[in-house]
Amino acid sequence: MPALPESLSTARMAGIGWRQPHYRELLERRPALGFIEVHSENFFAEGGAALALLGQARAHYPVSLHGVGLALGSAAGLDPWHLDQLAALVERVQPVRVSDHASFARVAMPGGGPVLHGSDLLPIAFTDASLDLMVAHVQQVQDRLKRPLLIENICAYLRWEDDTLAEPEFFNALAQRSGCGLLLDVNNLVVNSLNRGAPDAVADACAWVDALDPGIVGEIHLAGYNDSGVLVIDDHGSPVHPPVWRVFRHTIERLGPHPTLIEWDTELPAFDVLLAEAQRAEDVMGEFAASVGRAGLAR
Repeated sequence: MPALPESLSTARMAGIGWRQPHYRELLERRPALGFIEVHSENFFAEGGAALALLGQARAHYPVSLHGVGLALGSAAGLDPWHLDQLAALVERVQPVRVSDHASFARVAMPGGGPVLHGSDLLPIAFTDASLDLMVAHVQQVQDRLKRPLLIENICAYLRWEDDTLAEPEFFNALAQRSGCGLLLDVNNLVVNSLNRGAPDAVADACAWVDALDPGIVGEIHLAGYNDSGVLVIDDHGSPVHPPVWRVFRHTIERLGPHPTLIEWDTELPAFDVLLAEAQRAEDVMGEFAASVGRAGLAR
């Protein structure tokens, strides 16, 4: 697939997750967006209508490929078939970014049994051994794709007792050793802080951001969550909540603007609602850029 024409480049940085109910409306209306993002695994087939539509969208927007199935933290190793399909899709689409999660899903059964896939983003331990494993798998994928990956911090509903590294420290080391970047999911930070019972979830999430090395973040995700009063679920089924917007604003003020995605995967709204969320993210980044410009003029 050819590169995006120079005439279609854009200074906008906010994008949306492109889901099936909005396929046609995006192509017909072509709203101003910095990029669109799709789940890689939905386009692994060699042909078909979905892949053809993605090709049409790629003629108008940069595409970010976001995966949920590499299972980079799995001690059982990577799935060769999955990596083959991802490599073929990357070659076809030529995306601006490729990402997946700091999670595991593949488990080898004892006694040489089959490798099972948990079909979920299960949390890894934040230990030196887990870091070594992640570095090896990230480098394996990057060597195959001939490009760096972005690795997302996940929403975790449990933690390992033998954790020895703080989560931001883990990602700093992973990026330094493998050359990957971080896909910073701000919603996940807030959800994890709420579920841990942090006295101030916003301050707790902002401290997480403050612990990151400069230059590590390559993309940001924003989404909605569901707070049942017992457990906060990262369901991507509602507008971005106010605490997430506050942490996002802090992130931009500390790290500067970055490509930012509105994730909405369940209970999909009207297309204009999704676009309004993206515009709000764009406005936050624009306000920061304007303040930096004013500060420069004042000097």
